Amino acid sequence: MGVNLKDLIPAEAKLVIEDLKTLRGKVIVIDGYNALYQFLAAIRGPDGSPLMDSSGRITSHLSGLFYRTINLVEEGIKPVYVFDGNPPEFKAKELERRRALREEAAKKYEKAVSEGDLEAARRYAMMSSTLTSEMVEEAKKLLNATGIPWVQAPAEGEAQAAFMVRRGDAYASASQDYDSLLFGSPRLIRNLTISGKRKLPKKDAYVEVKPELIELNKLLEKLGITREQLIDIGILLGTDYNPEGFEGIGPKTALTLIKTYGGIEKIPKGYLKSREEVDLVKIKNYFLHPPVTAEYKLEWHEPDAKSVIEVLVKEHDFNEERVRNALERLTKAYREHIKGRQVGLDQWFKRSS
Repeated sequence: MGVNLKDLIPAEAKLVIEDLKTLRGKVIVIDGYNALYQFLAAIRGPDGSPLMDSSGRITSHLSGLFYRTINLVEEGIKPVYVFDGNPPEFKAKELERRRALREEAAKKYEKAVSEGDLEAARRYAMMSSTLTSEMVEEAKKLLNATGIPWVQAPAEGEAQAAFMVRRGDAYASASQDYDSLLFGSPRLIRNLTISGKRKLPKKDAYVEVKPELIELNKLLEKLGITREQLIDIGILLGTDYNPEGFEGIGPKTALTLIKTYGGIEKIPKGYLKSREEVDLVKIKNYFLHPPVTAEYKLEWHEPDAKSVIEVLVKEHDFNEERVRNALERLTKAYREHIKGRQVGLDQWFKRSS
């Protein structure tokens, strides 16, 4: 889930991306787990059932990863996916909470199906999506076959993505969560992998979802705070490491408290009432100094059609004609936007930043 900073983002700090071509030539680091969960939730049948192959294995994540990545490359974007490693021990409570919510949603899904309530069934099915280690390995295998690089983070993927952007190896991180900003990513793009028309929950209506770019420096400037203070605000609201936050503190109150006292550790204890034991220093230090790795290579290659067919068609029963047509699109986009333009990253960023 991550921290919810939505109500604190001023209009001046974000830009709606009307045309993805404005990102042409730029490296975007995509939170792999976040994207795969989105695909698992969104790519489903009318009753909420996910796509499956003849063996009953879920394939929604592969379908979304394959076709959405092709769309991005066709726009001239150079995507790279980053995958979570081992979470910090103080995230255990949040992970357990998510597991319990998925199990409860799965029970409600079965009940809705038995009652013929397809709207409720689809809603609960989306909430019960589970990403397994096998699914993640399948995704990595598919990325290898399509020539798209991926990075294995030692811990949190969003921390790794933020590091890569700060280092100058990418233009922005991409995720639905705001945590990349707390980890110090200079730019965050939301809605990149889910843009398009989306149905509103419990309503027979659709909205147009467009990507938006949030710039950290503009956000801090407009709010009149530092990055450390932004982390403090996140902790007050609730992060993956203290999901319940503090009682009675919403976005505006959190901002006021931090600007008034300067930091979370200076707020009088009477103001802070938490339902859980929280090590403020430990959480803050994790956002400031998370485990990351500099041992990675960002290299894009022309897709290996044979390997892609092996993964999608032979292993998971995808329609071969459709996959081959998509591969033609990806190969064409690679040759137009990436091949021959891969120079040293330092030189590349001087030209494209």
